[in-house]
Amino acid sequence: MSAADRTRVPGSARAEPPLLVGPGTVFTPHRRLEHAGVLVAGGRIRALGPYSDLRRRARAARTLGAEHAVILPGLINAHTHLYSALARGMPVPGEPAANFVQILERLWWRLDKVLERDDHETSALVGLIDCVRCGVTTIVDHHASPYACVGSLAALRRAVERVGVRAALCYEVSDRDGAAAARAGIEENLRLARALRRHPSDRVVAMFGIHALFTVSDRTLGECVEAARAEGLGLHLHVAEDGADQRYNVRRHGLRVVERLHRFGALGPRTLAAHCVHVDRREIGLLARTDTLVAHNPESNMGNAVGFAPVFDLLDRGVTVGLGTDGYTADVLREMKVASLIQRHAAADPRRGWAEARAIALDGTARLASRIFGARLGVLAPGAPADLVVFDYPSPTPLRAANLFGHLQFGLDARHIVHVVAGGRVLMRHRRLQTVDEGAVMERAREHAARLWQRVRRGPPR
Repeated sequence: MSAADRTRVPGSARAEPPLLVGPGTVFTPHRRLEHAGVLVAGGRIRALGPYSDLRRRARAARTLGAEHAVILPGLINAHTHLYSALARGMPVPGEPAANFVQILERLWWRLDKVLERDDHETSALVGLIDCVRCGVTTIVDHHASPYACVGSLAALRRAVERVGVRAALCYEVSDRDGAAAARAGIEENLRLARALRRHPSDRVVAMFGIHALFTVSDRTLGECVEAARAEGLGLHLHVAEDGADQRYNVRRHGLRVVERLHRFGALGPRTLAAHCVHVDRREIGLLARTDTLVAHNPESNMGNAVGFAPVFDLLDRGVTVGLGTDGYTADVLREMKVASLIQRHAAADPRRGWAEARAIALDGTARLASRIFGARLGVLAPGAPADLVVFDYPSPTPLRAANLFGHLQFGLDARHIVHVVAGGRVLMRHRRLQTVDEGAVMERAREHAARLWQRVRRGPPR
């Protein structure tokens, strides 16, 4: 190994030797390798092949293995909300919400209004620890905190770089809290983009966030699109998650949601449209023609009782669809199962759902993230970023490339994860977090959550 093949750990004064992961069963994009290993250096995969050969090639390498190792690419969450982490178990004041808009008004908009500056990093650390424990090495996040907007994305960036995952960050611009809050959201998106241009990160990229269009005026939408285009940022927004979004846009603007986005030039290959539950065939055609990305969030959609995305039609038209959790969970493996089950259940046809869920989970999500991050993510291949997960999985049945998705549906899950690596950095070793003190973070989080819940009960500031 040359000096260039040594990887420098952030904050370390010295370069670390290469990392050899294995021996185990390694899944590359096209085949399964038995008794194999993955050699990592400089944050990238340098080689895959027989473990014994790699061991001879890199005798000084650190090693990472498991008794029944199954080595897969790091998992990807195409749409989430780290700011929701401190709401777990929180009592919601008032009567239970009867529809999606009431869920927003009584829970999430009530929560985001009382987030304080000190909450951002702690909440993000909790969410990111959950990600690592679930084998997720890449996330696409959407943040909101209208009364503590300035500097919120910098706090999230600190948490991301501290834990060591890969994240695309943005702030949710909306007119629901007034013109000044919308303007502050625009500036916060630009602030992160400019900070990253001055001081680039190998973990964080900037996007430009917009909330659902039923909370965004034409003026604000135009300003967001123009600002994002000027900075070269992709857009990340909620699209037709509930029928109320469509009804508002048709009544107020005479256009359906995707049509309105198209009129403002907001669609395109760098735009991520989360949900797309209530889109029609014309809108799907617009998403396909503009090569817009879609994030499917089945578990959250079920929890909010809004329906689910027309995945069959999206895939048939060639739309790239990735899998997200919308902050409902960090467990992407569980989300894969739900994605398959909901389609089959809704179609009342046991033949449906399997191939579509596999296409989203194993292919579409990797393509979506690779486009957003400008790197080849979601695969184990020489030259790709070294994002990988090691499972200790003593499979009771044959495990092959052809039936891997079956094992992901009915066997492999988060309890089998023992090691997680992102960008060549070991984030979890033998189920212990390596980059943060998990106990200290959780203790601090409980203190923040107790105060946050009190503020939620009192209501937002006037």
